[in-house]
Amino acid sequence: MLTNSLFQRGVFVLFLLHRGFSAEQVALLQTLLYLVSGLAELPTGIIADRIGRRAGIVIGQLLIAGCLLGQVAFADYGVFVALFIVQGVGMACVSGSDTALLYDLLVRRGATAGYVKIRSRFTMLGTVTSGAAIVLGGQLQQISWGVVYAGSAACLVLAVVVLMSRVPEIRGADAVDEQHGDATAWRAMLRVATPALVTLVVVSGLMHATLTPFIIFTQKTLSDQGAGTALVSVVISVGFFAGGLTPLLADRANRRIGYRVIVPLSLLTLALALGLSGLGLVWVRIAAFLALVGIPEITAVIVDNVFNEAVPSRHRASLLSMITFVESALIGVGYLVLGALMDGLGSSAGMGTYAAVPLLACLLWLPVLFRRARVTTEIEKPADQKAS
Repeated sequence: MLTNSLFQRGVFVLFLLHRGFSAEQVALLQTLLYLVSGLAELPTGIIADRIGRRAGIVIGQLLIAGCLLGQVAFADYGVFVALFIVQGVGMACVSGSDTALLYDLLVRRGATAGYVKIRSRFTMLGTVTSGAAIVLGGQLQQISWGVVYAGSAACLVLAVVVLMSRVPEIRGADAVDEQHGDATAWRAMLRVATPALVTLVVVSGLMHATLTPFIIFTQKTLSDQGAGTALVSVVISVGFFAGGLTPLLADRANRRIGYRVIVPLSLLTLALALGLSGLGLVWVRIAAFLALVGIPEITAVIVDNVFNEAVPSRHRASLLSMITFVESALIGVGYLVLGALMDGLGSSAGMGTYAAVPLLACLLWLPVLFRRARVTTEIEKPADQKAS
C-alpha cells in the first residue's frame, strides 16, 4: 500500500507537459523508462536471486524515490532522460522480486494453491491505495508539484522501513519447491520455455503494451477536451479503483473459465475500449475507460499465477524478470507508437487506430486456445484440483 501511494501517478503527464515537454517527448521518456527497465530485468533478477528478493525491492524503491525528488528539482530535458534511466533500473529491481518473494513466502507455508486469491487481494490493496493517492495528488498539486513528488518519495522510503522490519528475506538458494537442479537461469529458461508459454509471454506483453499507454494517455485526451487537473485525477483514480477491485474476481474466473479463454476476452475488451475512445466523444471516452479498464487486471493476476507455476524457485526472480523484460520492451514500444499516432492523427483517431495491437495479440493466442497446447512443462490440472 505504501509502495503504491504515488501521488503523481494520475497527473505526471500533465507535470511533464507543464515542464514544457511535447507529447512526443513525454512518450520518449516513457519508452526510455520501460526499455531501460526491460534491459535491466535480467541482471537485477539474478542479483535478487543471489542477495535476496527483499534486498532487490529495497534498492529499487530507494532509486525510484531519489528520481522522483530529482524530477521536481530540475527542468532540463537531458536531466530528465538521466533520471528516467535510473528510475527504470529501480523498477527492474522491484519487478520480479516482489511476486517471487510473495510466491515463495506461500511456498514456505505450503499455501501456493491459494496464490491467485492472495495475489488478487495483494493487487486490490495496492491499486485501491493508488487510486486514493491519485485523487489526493490532484488536490496536492494545487499547493505545488514539489509536495506531490516529495510525498511520493517519502511513502517509498517508509515502505522500505516496513519491509525491512516485517518481511523475512528469501534467496534463490532458500528454495524449497525445487524439482530440477539447473545451474543457471538460462538453462532453467530453456527447459521451461514451451512454445505455448513463449506465446503467452508475448501476448501478455502486448496486453500490457495496450493497457498501460491507454491509461496514461487518457490524461492527455481528457486534458485536450478541457478537463482540469483535478478532474483528470478523479477520472484516473476511479479507473484505478475499478482496476483494483476487479482482480478479486480472478480466483472465481480462473476456476470457472481458465486463462485460455480469459486472455482473448481481455484483449477484445481492450480493443473495444480503444475503439470507443476513438469516437472523439469525451463522455463516451470516460465511460469506456471506467467500464473496461479493470477487466485486463483479472487476466494479469491469473497469467501471473501461470508464470509462477512454470518456473522453479531457485531462479524465480531471474525468470520472472526475463518475462517482465519482454513486457517492458513491448510497453516501451507501445508508448512510442501510441504517442506518434496521437501526434499524427490526433488524440481520438490515434487511440482508435491503436486498437489493432490487442486484436493482433488475440490472433496470436488463437492457435494455443484451439489446440490446447501445454503452457507449462508439467501436466496441467484443472484449477479446482490444484486448489484441493
